[in-house]
Amino acid sequence: MRGGFFEFLTASGVFSKTRIDLGTRLLIESMVFPENGCMLDLGCGYGAVGIVAARLNPHTHVVMVDVNERAIRLAKKNAKINGVANVEFKHGFLYEPVSNMRFEAILTNPPVSAGMKIIHPMIEQAPQHMTKNGTFQMVVRSKIGRKTLMQRMINTFGNAEVLARQSGYRVLISKT
Repeated sequence: MRGGFFEFLTASGVFSKTRIDLGTRLLIESMVFPENGCMLDLGCGYGAVGIVAARLNPHTHVVMVDVNERAIRLAKKNAKINGVANVEFKHGFLYEPVSNMRFEAILTNPPVSAGMKIIHPMIEQAPQHMTKNGTFQMVVRSKIGRKTLMQRMINTFGNAEVLARQSGYRVLISKT
């Protein structure tokens, strides 16, 4: 991925335990990084997105948040396996564990199975946790609410565009 080799431990009870799913892979391959500062992997799962971002951007600090304690334990192990030290892990719901932090980029592959009642706050609360000129990058399935989510991003940020598309997935990006 992105010109590097990564290895990830997974387990039952964590999204996409057998391999990196197509949506996550598209986000990893297309995500836009700040030159420095702090990035948030919101709903990090076992850590694929945040770990790749951290290793490719050693001058950034990546905070990885998930509500699933098993996911956080796996992400910590995966950071060690992949030799990534510029990461921090926080257990909790959405932005609660990072309420006092601001990010140059927020990356997420939201839990569609949790429903829009979770995904909408991920979008709507993002600007409160972003720096000026920050980006919010989210992968969505093309047929599952893409137009609705893109409109919600436009309503929240005043802008949104498709950063990448492949195999029925889109990576949407908005800027503050």
